[in-house]
Amino acid sequence: MTETDGPIVIVGGGHAAAQLCAGLAAAGQGARVHLVCAEPVLPYQRPPLSKSFLKSPQEVVQLHRPEDWWASSGIQVHLANPAVELSLADRRVQLQSGASLPFAWLVLATGTRARRLPGLAAELDNVLVLRNAADALTLRERLATAQQVTVLGGGFIGLEIAATAAALGKQVTVLESAPRLLSRSVSPELAAHVLQTHRDAGIDLRLGVRVGEFEVDGKRLTALGVDGVRVPVELLIMGIGAQPEMQLAETAGLACDNGIRVDACMRTSAPGVLAAGDCCNFPEAGSGRRLRLESVQNANDQARTALATLLGKVEPYKASPWFWSDQGSLRLQIAGLMADGATQHRRAGSTANSLSILHYRGEHLCCVESVNAPHDHIAARKLLELGKSPAAAVAADPAVALKSLV
Repeated sequence: MTETDGPIVIVGGGHAAAQLCAGLAAAGQGARVHLVCAEPVLPYQRPPLSKSFLKSPQEVVQLHRPEDWWASSGIQVHLANPAVELSLADRRVQLQSGASLPFAWLVLATGTRARRLPGLAAELDNVLVLRNAADALTLRERLATAQQVTVLGGGFIGLEIAATAAALGKQVTVLESAPRLLSRSVSPELAAHVLQTHRDAGIDLRLGVRVGEFEVDGKRLTALGVDGVRVPVELLIMGIGAQPEMQLAETAGLACDNGIRVDACMRTSAPGVLAAGDCCNFPEAGSGRRLRLESVQNANDQARTALATLLGKVEPYKASPWFWSDQGSLRLQIAGLMADGATQHRRAGSTANSLSILHYRGEHLCCVESVNAPHDHIAARKLLELGKSPAAAVAADPAVALKSLV
């Protein structure tokens, strides 16, 4: 068994795993691949789960590839059969079923798991999280009968669910412990715009609150203490972030630190073992600072980097990150990463509810946040891919650089 013809085992069923399988199949390497999925369904699109999937009982999960594609590509898929142990010495992955898969290459694309509220029992019928299709199906069923929805967390997932529930006619309350929304993801100016838009849509958004004192009756949460005041609960959704799923890697002795540590080619601390997507901690191109990003784009781009490594190429990860979030009437699109000390320029959009905020380090564009302004977002991504901005034009008028590429 060699690295050029031996088995490739991919652990995970998310976007990174699906993208990597597609790349290996296109390279004629599908017959070498085992895909190990904890879920009982083939890899599917995750973003619709918090939006369109929740709105319609007729909607089904959107598969990355149809079922017959997997068989025709030669990829062996192990559904509802998670990896439970990794032996680096024997180069084998043990599955829950008892099966043992040898590997020449192993790729960990294990994603994340939802954070839970300390002190709150995990198995309550009306307390839910949203990480996968099974979670989304349960949430959709509960939303059909609930009138009042409480969302813990003012991040992307919490606000997406809140906007969806409000569109379904539910009474929605969002509780956020930080003094503003999206504190780890967007600028204060954009956060203020998002806050006002959601409040205008009838969502009760409360910032800087302390949540505790849980009242439980059997298998249901009946009330929360919010800043010391009892608040009744009909349906509670926790959107308080995610943790990298790295138990398999840690137990095997791989280097981990807020994710599975990889180099720019997605290689872990063990030979022949890679990681990609939400679960991994990687060096940012240019700065070298270590990051862990949770986005479809990042997962897909890192899968392409891992593919190059598997095929014997050296193509370090250097993609410019970009993100998006659909929240009711808002489409947020972010290109690049904000930096401390960056200067901001606001660019008005073509409608009252569209705008872009441009962030610069000196004369160089580092990030653009757009609301309902897709042309600005596309132009920003092109600018960032160039690695620099037209300095004189940007310094005089930040809009010039965007307009030149739209």
